[in-house]
Amino acid sequence: MLSCLVLAVEVIGKEIQTVEGLSDNNSLHPLQDRFVEMGAAQCGYCTPGILMAAKHLLEVNANPTRPEIQEALSGNLCRCTGYIKILEVVELAAADMRGETHVRPSDVSLYGVREGEGTEA
Repeated sequence: MLSCLVLAVEVIGKEIQTVEGLSDNNSLHPLQDRFVEMGAAQCGYCTPGILMAAKHLLEVNANPTRPEIQEALSGNLCRCTGYIKILEVVELAAADMRGETHVRPSDVSLYGVREGEGTEA
């Protein structure tokens, strides 16, 4: 939920989770860890919303497809990136959380664009 759209009285007695609460005993959540590793955050303004939306997605769907990830993150606008790294981060973190090894394709450039592809996400 967007915190700016929720009145405080609506959450009395309910659990509230924020991006600061994703880490566990000073260990980053797999999404946070992969964001750092992949350099997916630019200015950081959109990162909390993306992380929380991605966390919710992975709680309800442990193995989302790329279109499902795009849909889940569609409410978060990032003006700094082309979204490719962000989508890859969610895929990698999902694999981590399932206990699988997921390796980035070797043909992905620094900017997340594969040879012969455009920059649209």
